[in-house]
Amino acid sequence: MENFFKLKEHGTTVRTEVLAGLTTFMTMAYILAVNPHILSASGMDAGAVFTATAVASAIAGVLMAVFANLPIALSAAMGLNAFFAYTVCGQMGYPWQLALTAVFCEGVLFILMSLTNIREALFNAIPMSLKSAVSVGIGLFIAFIGFQNAHIVVAGPKLVSMFSFTSSFTAGTFHSEGVAVILALIGILVTAVLIVKNIRGNILLGILATWILGIFCELAGVYVPDPANGFFSVIPNGIVALPVSLAPTFMQLDFSFVRSLDFVVVMLAFLFVDLFDTLGTLTGCAARGNMLDRNGRLPRIRGALMADACGTTIGACLGTSTVSSYVESSAGIVAGGRTGLTTMVVSGLFLLALFFSPLFLSIPAFATAPALIIVGFLMMQQVVKIPWANLIEAIPAFICITVMPFMYSISEGIAYGIISYTVLHLCAGRTKDITWLMYLLTAIFISKYAWM
Repeated sequence: MENFFKLKEHGTTVRTEVLAGLTTFMTMAYILAVNPHILSASGMDAGAVFTATAVASAIAGVLMAVFANLPIALSAAMGLNAFFAYTVCGQMGYPWQLALTAVFCEGVLFILMSLTNIREALFNAIPMSLKSAVSVGIGLFIAFIGFQNAHIVVAGPKLVSMFSFTSSFTAGTFHSEGVAVILALIGILVTAVLIVKNIRGNILLGILATWILGIFCELAGVYVPDPANGFFSVIPNGIVALPVSLAPTFMQLDFSFVRSLDFVVVMLAFLFVDLFDTLGTLTGCAARGNMLDRNGRLPRIRGALMADACGTTIGACLGTSTVSSYVESSAGIVAGGRTGLTTMVVSGLFLLALFFSPLFLSIPAFATAPALIIVGFLMMQQVVKIPWANLIEAIPAFICITVMPFMYSISEGIAYGIISYTVLHLCAGRTKDITWLMYLLTAIFISKYAWM
C-alpha cells in the first residue's frame, strides 16, 4: 500500500485512510436508499437499481484510486437522477432505456474528452454565473421533488398546495398519508439539527432516524400501511440477503432514438450538468485538502476525470444514472484522507452494502424525502456566487434557476438560461463575453423549440 498509494509522501497512514473512507461512506451512503426510490419512478426495478448503484460506485472508486490516487468517491449524482426519472422519462415520456443510452453516450464522450483538454475547455467556455445557477436550480428542483415524495406538497386547485390534515381525517387516510407527512416533517428537522451540529453522516443518520420512528409508529398502530395508495410497510422483511440481480437493468440500452434532436438535447443536458458538477466537486474537495498546486490546479485531474467518465459509462451499462464525484468526499478529506486508499475503502463498503439490500430497499419515501430537501439546501448555497448587481449576468441566472422547478425540467432551465444569456449580451453589445460554445448551444436549443 505504501508503494502504490505513497502514504508517507502524502503525510498519512493506513489507519487514517481507513477512518477517512468510513467517514466518506457514512456521508454518502444515503444514495443507496434514495437512488432506487427516484429511478423506480421511471419504471426501473428498484432492486436492480440498488445493485447497479452500489457496484458502479465501487468500480468508479477503484478507478479513481488507480488513475488519480485521490480520496474522492463517486456514485449516482443527485440532480441528474431526478432529471433522468422526472424529466426525461416523466415529462418527456421517453422509456428509461433511452435515458440510460443518453447517459452511456455522455460517458463515452467524456472518456474521449478526458484524453485531451477539451473537458476543461468546455467548462471554461460556460460563464460562471450560469454554472452557479445550474447548481441552485437543481437544488430547488430536488427540494420540490422531496416535498412531493413526502406528500407535503400535493396537487391542488392552484396547481399545487400544502397537504391538508383535516381532509385526510375526512377521507380516512390520516394513519397512512397523514402520519407519513408528519414523519417527513420531523425528519427534515432532525436532519437539519444533525447538520447544524456538524455530526458525521448527518444525512444518512437523518434517514435512519426517520425510518426507525416510522417503524415504531407502525408497531404502535399509528402508521397503517396502505399499499394501494403507495404507503407500504416500513418494517424490513430481512437484514442480510444475497445481492439483488442486475438482470432487469443490465445492458438495457436503446439506440433507436439516437438521431433525434430530443436525444441530443437530453444527452447535452446530462453532459453539461455532469461537467459542472464534476469539475466543481474535484476543485472544491482538493482545495479542502490542500491538494491544489500554486496555480490552483489539481495535478492529477485528467486521471480523476477519466475515472468519472468511465464510472458513468459503466453505470449506464449496469443500470443507473450518471455517476459523478461526490462533494461528500470532503468529509473524509477533513478526517485526514489524502490518497486513493480512502476511495478503495469506500468502494469496499459499497460492495459490502450489496448484502444488506432488504434494509436499504425497505426505507420508505417519507424517510428519504428529507434527504432530498436537505441536499437541495446544500446545492442552493451556490446562489451567493451569482453577481446579482450585474443585471446582464443575473437575469439569465435567475431565469435558469426558476425555470427548473417551475417547468419541472433541468434541461429546460439550462436551455432558457443559455438562450437568455446569449440574447441579452448580443443586445447589449457584449459579444466578447459570448464564447463559440454559447452560440452553438443557443442555436441547438432554439432549433429544438422551433420543432416542438
